[in-house]
Amino acid sequence: MGGYTLSDDAPLAHRNTLRVAAKARLLAEVRDAAKLPELLAYPAVRNGEVLVLGEGSNVLFAGDYAGTVVAMATQGVQVEADGERARIAVAAGERWDDFVRWTLGQGYAGLENLILIPGTVGAAPIQNIGAYGTEVAEFIESVEAWDTRERRVATLGAAACAFAYRDSVFKREPGRYVVTAVRFVLPRTRELRLDYAGIREELARMGVARPAPFHVAEAVIHLRTRKLPDPAVIGNAGSFFKNPVVDAPQAEALRRAHPELPAWPQPDGRHKLSAAWLIEAAGFKGLREGDAGISNRHALVLVNHGRASGAELWALAQKVIAGVEEAFGVRLEPEPRVVGG
Repeated sequence: MGGYTLSDDAPLAHRNTLRVAAKARLLAEVRDAAKLPELLAYPAVRNGEVLVLGEGSNVLFAGDYAGTVVAMATQGVQVEADGERARIAVAAGERWDDFVRWTLGQGYAGLENLILIPGTVGAAPIQNIGAYGTEVAEFIESVEAWDTRERRVATLGAAACAFAYRDSVFKREPGRYVVTAVRFVLPRTRELRLDYAGIREELARMGVARPAPFHVAEAVIHLRTRKLPDPAVIGNAGSFFKNPVVDAPQAEALRRAHPELPAWPQPDGRHKLSAAWLIEAAGFKGLREGDAGISNRHALVLVNHGRASGAELWALAQKVIAGVEEAFGVRLEPEPRVVGG
């Protein structure tokens, strides 16, 4: 089986950043994307569910997984540059943060606000990762994937990817596509995004009056490391809850009752609310039940203090969701995919 390896009853504790001690019936590690059709046609794989896993930073295993986990370990970056911009094709298995740092080192702009996000390049379009006022969809030209329904290689342009807030066609049709590569278009220069979550203040603290992309990246690193717990120190999946988007009348009513509630107008007239504020105001920041907890540094972050099971973590997350809905009439949704159990 050249190009991939298969393991039975495979442990996943070191393959998810929440450090949940789950197992997969089968684990396939893919080093050659051209071998995917062969792997997926293998009877033990074909007859069950398939979950594509990057670095496991966007998944909560609420129990063991009865199907096949496919881990993309493909590598490679190809660049076509014309002076002012570059088209860059990146294999799905490349680490996202490594790629962002590489683009900055090459003098390209755009991804600086997305530095230090855990995961792989192949996972980035699935959830349309975003941070500090930037979404990855802005820079994706196309995504190459194996379409398991039509059994062919598909190249989906940005419009076909149907990107939305923390969403895409890949997330809405789970199991259909296995992302094999992502093609980005990055400029040499662009207007920097500085008006989000303390970036300007951080740059001022750094003594930077005329920032370049690498300055913004450094500011974001400082902000993220101060606010978010490190998965290498305590198990977590970053922001566990999406910022809810509500219609204008509901947002106005909530702001009248709670003037300090952060809300951001959206192009469609709705308003995005701060999930962190709602969770903290409902009294859940820093809550711990056994080894499952909500971070005392950032209310969006579900943490594993040691040996919490996926079921225990998911039960705590559901308690937060129910509590916020009871207090504010707003239902939160998880960012990571919840599987198993």
